[in-house]
Amino acid sequence: MASDRLVCRECHRVNDPDNETCDACNSSSLTEDWAGYVVIAHPEDSRIASEMQVTEPGAYALKVR
Repeated sequence: MASDRLVCRECHRVNDPDNETCDACNSSSLTEDWAGYVVIAHPEDSRIASEMQVTEPGAYALKVR
């Protein structure tokens, strides 16, 4: 379930709840306080990915606190 996951404060990537660092950027700044969920499959063709400055496919949070 997505609500059990941790999100990176740096890149907004959604990570598994047992991670201590982000899978994408290796940051240790993870939080449970986030909202919104978007899956980006083709960042090179996505306007949302462009707005979010996402270059890798994956699941991302829209708002991270």
